[in-house]
Amino acid sequence: MSQRIIIQNISIVNEGKIIINDLLIDKGIIQKIGSINHIDNATIIDGTGKFLFPGIIDGQVHFREPGLTHKGDLYSESKAAVAGGVTSFIDMPNTIPNVLTMELFEEKYKIAAKKSLANFGFFLGVNGDNIDEIIQLDTSKLLAVSDDGLYFTKKGNLLADNPETMEKLFANCKSIIAIHSEKEQIVEENENIYREKYGENVPVEFHPLIRSEKACYEATKRAIELANKHHAKLHILHLTTEAETHLFRNDIPLKEKNITTEVSVHHLWFSDKDYPELGTLIKWNPAIKTEKDKKGLLKALLDNRIDIVTTDHAPHSLDEKQKPYFQSMSGAPMVQHSLNIMLEFYKQGLISLEVIAEKMCHNPAILYRITNRGFVREGYAADLTILDLHSEWTVCKENILYKCGWSPIEGTHFQTKVTHTFVNGNLVYENGSFNEEIKGEALLKIIE
Repeated sequence: MSQRIIIQNISIVNEGKIIINDLLIDKGIIQKIGSINHIDNATIIDGTGKFLFPGIIDGQVHFREPGLTHKGDLYSESKAAVAGGVTSFIDMPNTIPNVLTMELFEEKYKIAAKKSLANFGFFLGVNGDNIDEIIQLDTSKLLAVSDDGLYFTKKGNLLADNPETMEKLFANCKSIIAIHSEKEQIVEENENIYREKYGENVPVEFHPLIRSEKACYEATKRAIELANKHHAKLHILHLTTEAETHLFRNDIPLKEKNITTEVSVHHLWFSDKDYPELGTLIKWNPAIKTEKDKKGLLKALLDNRIDIVTTDHAPHSLDEKQKPYFQSMSGAPMVQHSLNIMLEFYKQGLISLEVIAEKMCHNPAILYRITNRGFVREGYAADLTILDLHSEWTVCKENILYKCGWSPIEGTHFQTKVTHTFVNGNLVYENGSFNEEIKGEALLKIIE
């Protein structure tokens, strides 16, 4: 049973406003927002000088369970998530086995119910092998279907490389279709050029030229054209180029968009200038690209061409990352630090707190039609995070909670700290301590 908690005199960041108020949590729900003098048997938290956000909803993570649990699992990565203010996540299908059937899909929900400290949702995997089964399902009840990560299993699994498969899916799927948008043909041609010159030891600085702007742009443009043809709901995952941002609309509200996109925090934080120092530690697919791309992505986030912020959290062991270019695994862990990264942009005057809440809390709930989460509203689930915007700390091995034990932002100095995280009204994280007795819940979708 969740606690009865009163948070007093706190600055609530919600729906475009910051208002100092009190808030009552009881039975896992936000029961009241307003002046609250006294309630029996309530724990009091003094919020003076601190800020309250809705819990962050991370719409793209790879928590590695089942089958890849030496990298991370639903317990370890959800623990890192709640320490970073993330109260809900949506996990991708590239586990072992790939989540390509409803049986495997439902099994992941069962595992998460026993292990995850945060609320959880999952994407059902789709590729050329199971598309006929997918389009026969009632996909309207799913958060989304996705091909992301499935190219690690075998070549040819990306929908962006298979227009006939993609068109068949767009014509029949009733849920959001979230795709990894790169043309593997272009990537392979570029790989061959650099392999001829450098062999297997291609310098990682060439990663954004191999997984190039052209490979991303052409795939995204074609996917959008096909989706518009069939009035499908298309979501482009982890956008990386300034050029692609111009393919998206900002003249209608998110609720009315059929074509949406996101940016992952590392594509806002790093650029190709960081490869000489960090090397394969920042090797992601799609690649981190130029300073121009980084600035263009932030601009598109601010003017609503980009709808949400995610992490694409993808842990690997350090050994797997530190291999030569072609053998080094792509991806890195970010979920513990995504909110802090966005708050650094706030400290630099590049984004407001209200827009951070919109892109990390409100919009993921709107996009994936998640029931009663993503906002600080009476009657909503008490998924909340309290922030101290004047508390400095440095990322180091001792405070990294990822199972893989490392982070590409190790050594980064942050000026803000998550002090409390509530999941369904349970105070799961408080100043470095965890309450792991009560687990998270499955995210429910609004069905009309």
